[in-house]
Amino acid sequence: MTDLDKVVSKAIAEFDNTNDAAELERIKARYLGKSGALAEAMKGLPKLAPEARREAGARINAAKDRIEAALTARRGALAAAELDARLAEEALDVTLPGRGLARGGLHPATRTLERVEQLFRSIGFDVADGPEIETDFHNFTALNQPQDHPARSMHDTFYLKGAGRNLLLRTHTSPIQVRYMQNHVSRHRHEAVLPAIKIIAPGRVYRVDSDATHTPMFHQVEGLWIDEDVSFADLKGVLTDFLRRFFEDENLRTRFRPSFFPFTEPSAEVDMSCVFCAGAGCRVCGQTGWLEVAGSGQVHPNVLKACGVDSERYMGFAFGMGPDRLTMLRYGINDLRLFYDGDLRFLAQFT
Repeated sequence: MTDLDKVVSKAIAEFDNTNDAAELERIKARYLGKSGALAEAMKGLPKLAPEARREAGARINAAKDRIEAALTARRGALAAAELDARLAEEALDVTLPGRGLARGGLHPATRTLERVEQLFRSIGFDVADGPEIETDFHNFTALNQPQDHPARSMHDTFYLKGAGRNLLLRTHTSPIQVRYMQNHVSRHRHEAVLPAIKIIAPGRVYRVDSDATHTPMFHQVEGLWIDEDVSFADLKGVLTDFLRRFFEDENLRTRFRPSFFPFTEPSAEVDMSCVFCAGAGCRVCGQTGWLEVAGSGQVHPNVLKACGVDSERYMGFAFGMGPDRLTMLRYGINDLRLFYDGDLRFLAQFT
């Protein structure tokens, strides 16, 4: 017991003489561990008289407190020294300009969809939406596509497993038009005159297809205008005006080539003069000077009947185009798959 002061002094001296945190913990064990100096002193307490035992126990606890205080102080000193060393090695030049946060941007396909919606809203079209999982009726039957139509093949369409041939991923956004017409007729069934239907239907569609200009998932924008006197001339005016405003070229030319679609009659493919060569002929347009951009036509009476619209009184037109292709033409992109690779080097060009 008479050596406790020497034990404390020796412990403090050993603490002060080490600069290694691991060595410091080994020194601690020699004094405060289960087999340390203070533990050995505690073993002698039962041999003492009760009064002497209390006094010796108090001295041992006091010695323990002094050693622990010195240990804590040395730990703090070593941690501070280590931090100072790290700061010296990793010094920052605060006079350098800071690194700002990188700015993100909209995906080019999103940019195009927003631009298309804005342009059609400016001439009175509403934007309609609908489910991406569709029924056979809304996707095919109501659109005058017979059971043997090639689009109904499982090689062309994603059918949902376990749903037979009734549920599928929509192959176009035309089902939105069907649902809109049905709801419109139901909502205004008590009115003498059916208000005009004037909508575009943008959204994702799905087909079994994948190459440089096709992906299994892509976007489509379809339009519909139904009223008592909507002619093919209105169709030509709307699409020509849209394409000129979209590509910001008032001299852009359009042409309508006769075609066939089961849901329109008459039908026409829509071409525009090549935006790269202005119609002179280049590699992009195959030296023809024209680029195909949409399909269109007067809505087939069978489609109107399937949706509850009086085909003897009302008529109108529909069209469909791929905004992904418009994006490729607007920004000069030659591979559609770049849109969905997630490569930041590609996407950063549009921020």
